[in-house]
Amino acid sequence: MLGKIVAGLFGYMVYGPLGAILGVALGHQFDRGIGGFMVTLSPAKRTRVRESFFTTVFSLLGCLAKADGRISSSEIAHAEEMMGRMGLSADRRKQAIAFFQEGATPTFSIDTCLSRFMAVCGRHNNLKRQLLSYLIALALADGELHHAEEALLRKVSFQLGFPSALFDQLLTMLGAQAQFGGRAHCGSEHDDKASLAAAYAALGVAETSSDSSVKKTYKRLVSQNHPDKLIGQGMPEDMIKLATERTQEIQKAYELIVASRKSD
Repeated sequence: MLGKIVAGLFGYMVYGPLGAILGVALGHQFDRGIGGFMVTLSPAKRTRVRESFFTTVFSLLGCLAKADGRISSSEIAHAEEMMGRMGLSADRRKQAIAFFQEGATPTFSIDTCLSRFMAVCGRHNNLKRQLLSYLIALALADGELHHAEEALLRKVSFQLGFPSALFDQLLTMLGAQAQFGGRAHCGSEHDDKASLAAAYAALGVAETSSDSSVKKTYKRLVSQNHPDKLIGQGMPEDMIKLATERTQEIQKAYELIVASRKSD
């Protein structure tokens, strides 16, 4: 809305009524482009977004865990580990478990779940990306992506409005980022080359990318996972820690790339 007002007024001042019309049109496109990031949420709206995100994450985690026909003990352990890393209170943990169990039931509807989420969070592209990232991370937690899991994730990605190419990129990036979770990168020359290749994949850039391009991509990824930004957009505060961990993984990957280029 702000973009339409400013551009409309500017257009009128410079070109008169016709300029105002053109300005409003351009301002509308500007508002659409930044809507997912710059909208200031009211306390009530932030609460709705926060609860919708929390409910959707754990419901779909349960559905994802059941995607291959059964919930394995390792998948339960991964879900519990996630809750532990989030530092959920006893009440929030009970809620998360209840949503997880509901998502694993035969009557659970992905379409209904995502429709409700989109009604509340559909304008916030970063939150939609975060939701998909959480789900992909869980699916990759056991080191293997089953066909049924990938099919479900692609369905979720499509209903969130993401193109197939973006899903493929996220899948590659998150798989690579996981390799930087607190691990040191040293050893044989082969291991170092593999780690460097994973670092580029973690950022979603090519080894031939310029220094400025790599730095720009790194800053964009860090910004997407910035705690203050995510909280402002309505992400539950007890889920921020996981986004912070992802930022640390991205930073380690970037530092490895920078160090490698300085030594060349």
